[in-house]
Amino acid sequence: MQHGKWFLALVFAALIGASSLSTGVMAQDAGGDIRQLALTEAQIKNLVAAQPDLAKVAKRLEGLPEDANVSVQKELDEIATKHGFKDFDELDQVSANVQLVLDGIDPETGEYADPIEGMKQELADVKSDSSMPENEKKELISELEEAIAAMPALEHTENIELVKKHHKLIQEALDAGDEGK
Repeated sequence: MQHGKWFLALVFAALIGASSLSTGVMAQDAGGDIRQLALTEAQIKNLVAAQPDLAKVAKRLEGLPEDANVSVQKELDEIATKHGFKDFDELDQVSANVQLVLDGIDPETGEYADPIEGMKQELADVKSDSSMPENEKKELISELEEAIAAMPALEHTENIELVKKHHKLIQEALDAGDEGK
C-alpha cells in the first residue's frame, strides 16, 4: 500500500543509523514480533509532525552505499524527543502500530478490513484457480502463506478508529513527503 512510503523514511533512517534495526522491520522485540500498544491522539499527531524532520534525514542518506558507516541514532533520538517521544525507539513503535492499522485501510474508501483475512481469501482464491500455471500457483501460495504467518494480528482494535480519524492528516504527511523527493 502507498502508506508504506511514509514509514520507509523511518526504516531507511533506522537501517543506516542503528545496527540493532538492521533487519529492516520496525519496533520488533527479540522474537521478531511488533510490540503492539494502544495509540493516543497525541502520539499520532506527534508522529505526523516528526515526518518532515525524518524525511530530511532519509533524503540526506539517499544514495549512500548499504555498507556506509553512518550513524544517525543521536539525530533520530533528538527528532523523537523534539516531537514528544522519549526516544526514537518509542517513535518507531508508534509508527509500526500505525502501520499495522494502515495496512488494513482501503485508500479509496477509508474503511478497515483485516489484512490477514484478506490474504486468507486471496490464498483460497489462488488455490481454487485452475487456470493458473502450477509452478506460478505453487510460488504464490507459498508467498501468501509466508505473509499470513508473518503478519501479526491487531491486538488493539481501538487503534483502528483512532487511525481512521486521523487518516487525512496522515495522508497529507505522506503526500508532503512524496513532494519533497
